[in-house]
Amino acid sequence: MSVPHLDEAVQSNLLSIMEDEYPLLVETFLSDSEERLRSIRAAFAAADGTALRHAAHSFKGSCGNMGAAVLSGLCKQLEEAARHNDLAAAQGLIAKVEHEFFIVRTLLQASRA
Repeated sequence: MSVPHLDEAVQSNLLSIMEDEYPLLVETFLSDSEERLRSIRAAFAAADGTALRHAAHSFKGSCGNMGAAVLSGLCKQLEEAARHNDLAAAQGLIAKVEHEFFIVRTLLQASRA
């Protein structure tokens, strides 16, 4: 059984808690995620494993809070690669994180419509 890109139970819970503010939550998550991805790319470009680990860790948490389990898991893998200063593995993981974020962003934008 594969893990869904977005956990429907988490999304439903967020919607019931946030109600009319849910679209703002989604927009905040998306814009914050874009900034986190920029930080990840910049840390990788600078070969700064510590900054990369921190950026991946931070992104992992926010993805988990939004129910984006696959994306959170990829961020965890990226965090571990950065912890071991394995920039070769990190490069492939960053591409996977970006691809998964594209899917999550598309799904969240559709949920607001």
